[in-house]
Amino acid sequence: MSVKREIKCELEIDEPNQKECPEGKFIDPVSLMENGKFIFNAPPEAPVFEPTAEEFKDPLKYISKIRSVAQKYGICKIRPPSNWNPPFCVDVDKFKFTPIIQKLNEQDAITRVKLNFLEKIAKYWHLQGISFKIPVLEQRAVDLYSLYKIVEFEGGFDEVCSKKKWEKVASRMGYVCKKSSSTVLKSHYKKWLNPFSLLHATIKDEIYNKPIAKKRKVLNIKENNSCVSNMTTKKIKLNPDDDNDSNDYTKDPPYPMDRFSSKCKTGHLKSKKSTRSKPAVNYIEKYCCQKCGRDKSEKTILICDECDSSFHMQCLIIPLTTVPKGTWRCDKCVINELNKPSDAFGFQLAQRQYTLQQFGEMADKFKSKYFNMPVHLVPTDKVEQEYWKIVSSIDSTVKAKYGADIHTMDHGSGFPTGLALSGNKDNTFYKSYVEDHWNLNNLPILKDSVFSFINADLSGIKVPWMYVGMCFSTFCWHNEDHWSYSINYSHWGEPKTWYGIPGASAEAFEEVMKDTAPELFHSEPDLLHQLVTILNPNILMKANIPVYRTDQNAGEFVVIFPRSYHAGFNQGFNFAESVNFAPADWISIGRECVNYYSSIKRICVFSHDELLFKILKSCDDLTPKAAALVYADFKEMIKFERVHGTALFDWGVTKADFVKFEHQEDDLRQCIICNTTLFLSAVSCMCDQKRLACLRHFKQLCDCPAQMHVFKYRYTSDEFQPLVRKVKAIAETAHND
Repeated sequence: MSVKREIKCELEIDEPNQKECPEGKFIDPVSLMENGKFIFNAPPEAPVFEPTAEEFKDPLKYISKIRSVAQKYGICKIRPPSNWNPPFCVDVDKFKFTPIIQKLNEQDAITRVKLNFLEKIAKYWHLQGISFKIPVLEQRAVDLYSLYKIVEFEGGFDEVCSKKKWEKVASRMGYVCKKSSSTVLKSHYKKWLNPFSLLHATIKDEIYNKPIAKKRKVLNIKENNSCVSNMTTKKIKLNPDDDNDSNDYTKDPPYPMDRFSSKCKTGHLKSKKSTRSKPAVNYIEKYCCQKCGRDKSEKTILICDECDSSFHMQCLIIPLTTVPKGTWRCDKCVINELNKPSDAFGFQLAQRQYTLQQFGEMADKFKSKYFNMPVHLVPTDKVEQEYWKIVSSIDSTVKAKYGADIHTMDHGSGFPTGLALSGNKDNTFYKSYVEDHWNLNNLPILKDSVFSFINADLSGIKVPWMYVGMCFSTFCWHNEDHWSYSINYSHWGEPKTWYGIPGASAEAFEEVMKDTAPELFHSEPDLLHQLVTILNPNILMKANIPVYRTDQNAGEFVVIFPRSYHAGFNQGFNFAESVNFAPADWISIGRECVNYYSSIKRICVFSHDELLFKILKSCDDLTPKAAALVYADFKEMIKFERVHGTALFDWGVTKADFVKFEHQEDDLRQCIICNTTLFLSAVSCMCDQKRLACLRHFKQLCDCPAQMHVFKYRYTSDEFQPLVRKVKAIAETAHND
């Protein structure tokens, strides 16, 4: 359960220092097809474990036992003993929630890139006053993005035409009838994509960046065969034959996809004849063409509604033969309009609340209608195949609703708790599950769990979240906050399909994601932290990323191991509960994660150093093995403090202050450079003492000299040395044993 954040990045094509989006690895549509139809090959299965009643008594001990095998898969499934059946304790009558709405194909990284491209194409033609519709070939929408990229890869439109590569293009697009399809694809490219391609190829021509001085000229206009354009249109028409329409407005056909929006006018304002009686001379502002530099007016000169640049129609990148209707923008302004970043992608909340009964009725009706059969008869592999087909389709309109991240603190847990025991104090059945270690309200705070030392009730980390799913509702690729373990229990309902990637392959996975959809990561570098993006496991597998799957049925656990990316979807109406936990073996991974967060400037959920000191203060309860892991992490922390502290003092800092960082709110004790939550040390400056930096970034705090800076510390070595000796002694007993 990762903290969701939205970050918007603005791009300006006119900014000289703006970094261009890097080219990524293009995926041929045919690679996901067989005989012209989409096909999904299910990844291999993750391991399933069935503990004995004795093994099941201690969850952390059992997970530690299977870890060496299971963590190689990223995820695993655990089936409890048959006699373990906790009662479902949510008050069904009072439980209400507002689900999020997920348009399935917009979640897929590649499809979202394609939809963004289509939006640009539609906007481009809209700015030209031309309605755009997605063409259809072989009973499926033509993937114009793939067509554009493939033709570009093959050398461009002229190269593909001259060397007769259109059949190859059709083959790469996944069309069966290559010969007939190639002709149609060529026609669609020429009509819809070639002008757009030419515009991109030549827009940065130097001539467009050198405005030419405007002139004022007197024009003699004869009354009987000419008219002066209304100046509000900023189009000067000097050819009377161009005006053949009689109506003042014509309406644009709407763009067929609901994603497209434009600030352009929807009507076409046309030139009106002058109502003045027999004017002998009209004075209007005359512009020189920015391309050729001439002001000869035997042809129409167009003036951009955005920047006032003027061009002959024949001097444009795509020459025009008639005056465009409506507002008109020059080629450079069109590109700037197209390159305006879209809003950060995210899920919207539904406009109503649901009870479990209402949501279940809606979910079952949707699934039975979609597959045209009773919900319990639909095979899981059929749902899986259909799911990945939907998310890869550019013209799909399928939406799902998902009750995600529902707080148990607000709605109560599905597991029995002390509240559920009220009025049933003599009920030994309830009481046994209230205290059961596999109860997700207990597991994070067990004696051997590191998170038991965190005092705050961190929702989703120490306190479980609940999830109400329907068919196709999705949880996108992510790993857990601070790379902790996670465990999910399905209380009841239809299966949940999971995909997992081992933590050892996390960086390789991130690189493939960025390489596959660089356009998305260019505008939103922290995209994978937002839980809004999926990618077909088959694409990952083709890139040698190990992916494993499992179907979690009611009454089963799924365990996610540190740093393991995971995603999936629900097969139908179900109810699950999930929480994070951290055995002692997580401690070193947690520090590695905090260092990684610092490098990408991600905010921590809690201070790792603060957690470590809380463990040190309560080390009497540690097992020798856990104490050894704590001691090793402590040495890493001290090594960091000494190295960077020495650099600070060598720089010339001489002032020092004692600070109890834990008494401050987390957002008031963050490094202003990397957002790390500060606890053991920090650096401030007398120019603004509210601003803090960690020891990594003290030189970036401000431009003041070192003498103005102050070293802030929480502990002296005399204070923590006794704790260190104590935990070391406990750790050594493990070595002796």
